[in-house]
Amino acid sequence: MQVEHHPLAAEFPEFKEKIHALKMTNAHFSKLFEEYQDADKAVNRAENGVEHLADAALENLKKIRISLKDQLFQILQTASA
Repeated sequence: MQVEHHPLAAEFPEFKEKIHALKMTNAHFSKLFEEYQDADKAVNRAENGVEHLADAALENLKKIRISLKDQLFQILQTASA
């Protein structure tokens, strides 16, 4: 069973244009966005069996991804206010 990626634009479709704009204009957002993408890809590779990670390492990676997503969401909300 193939596990899907969680791209930020799919997670927050209402912020799609704001995500693009912030990636171009906000260095902090851009850095967090890159880290989120890297974490999401790593989780996806592990869940699809492309790379092997111990359960604890995978759970830690998922926690990092969630934390990054929360931080990005906070910036998106603040920028949209």
